Amino acid sequence: MKKLIYPNSADLIEALQRPELNSIDLESLVKEIFDTVKSKGDKGVREYVQQFEQLDVTSLKVSREEMQEAAQNISEELKKAIETAAKNIQTFHEAQKETVQKIETMPGVTCWRKSVGIEKVGLYIPGGTAPLFSTVLMLGIPANIAGCKRLVICTPCGKDGKVHSAILFAAQFIGITEIYKVGGIQAIAALSVGTESIPKVYKIFGPGNQYVTAAKQYAQKLGLAIDMPAGPSEVMVIADKTSNSVFIAADLLSQAEHGADSQVVLVSTDKEMVEQIESEIKVQLEVLPRKEFATKSLENSSAIVVQQAEILSIINEYAPEHLILQTDFNMELLDGIINAGSVFIGAYTPESAGDYASGTNHTLPTNGYAKQYSGVSLDSFVKKITFQEITKEGIQNLGETIELMAEAEGLDAHKNAVTVRLNSIK
Repeated sequence: MKKLIYPNSADLIEALQRPELNSIDLESLVKEIFDTVKSKGDKGVREYVQQFEQLDVTSLKVSREEMQEAAQNISEELKKAIETAAKNIQTFHEAQKETVQKIETMPGVTCWRKSVGIEKVGLYIPGGTAPLFSTVLMLGIPANIAGCKRLVICTPCGKDGKVHSAILFAAQFIGITEIYKVGGIQAIAALSVGTESIPKVYKIFGPGNQYVTAAKQYAQKLGLAIDMPAGPSEVMVIADKTSNSVFIAADLLSQAEHGADSQVVLVSTDKEMVEQIESEIKVQLEVLPRKEFATKSLENSSAIVVQQAEILSIINEYAPEHLILQTDFNMELLDGIINAGSVFIGAYTPESAGDYASGTNHTLPTNGYAKQYSGVSLDSFVKKITFQEITKEGIQNLGETIELMAEAEGLDAHKNAVTVRLNSIK
């Protein structure tokens, strides 16, 4: 990690830059893959699976037999863990339901709004270097609560040509059976344009690397909706002299192990604490199976010592996907945090809790997009439709207002639509 002690503004800005691929080359690749999938359909998808994953996938859809086999490959302990996590996620997202409220804006004029589930949604589940079966729960559960009619999962296979058993079990557990063995840009392309096997959906959800994020953003140009730009994972940890260096080192490494393009940022008011955390990172890093990924991620990461008064501005400018507060002034920060995906407060609140089982959603905006996007919630899977009903009394009360406004805008037909009704009542 790069270490900065009371940096000036220019050095601080540089330290907080995210690692990025060449966006021009990336967009060119995305367009090429989308065009190929549109013209070749399933054949094009299989060609890219062969090219990028070195797998020959004859049938893109996961079979019923594969689903049944997956359940037998999962330990009872893991099944219970998935069940507990699913329950908490269900509870948190169920509470987000809105009741229909009819509002009489004036006598005889009643308006209301109803939430309707998006009919067809695509759920992208990362499954390459780490099979994120937890994402199945994070996306599938709110989609079910919202009443989405068709849930389609795309996820890459492992080296054995099979989708990870935990992903298939989690999907079955929440009632999703339509799963396709494809990941990366080609998966987003298939969900965007449709193929013989994979249906075109109305909205695409799910985290991914920079390739997947670029593909989702390209899909928007084709008229599809996406949850948010959710690319490589990141965390910012705020520390002081009271922090637990072992806990913080573990939190930083838990994000660094996601991949080489992930980023972790440590901000502390205490130089000695930063040194303790750096030492602890070295100890913990040595025993990590994903040490190589974490090491590369740490090269893109920073440890920064600042004054307490600077912390809020740093948080809100960086707009972290995950923000961990482990100081004795946590509560002083909360009201001032306006840009963050999800916040974890206190020494015993690891970011891992939100990733798996506390109940909040782990699909969050990255790369600074927390300045304008929220994380996935029940609202992400619904549309809001407004309704209104006006009685004779209502049109008499409101009619003249509408007529005057329509006339002022030069839209006489709009005015007349009211006038003929008013005339019929006289």
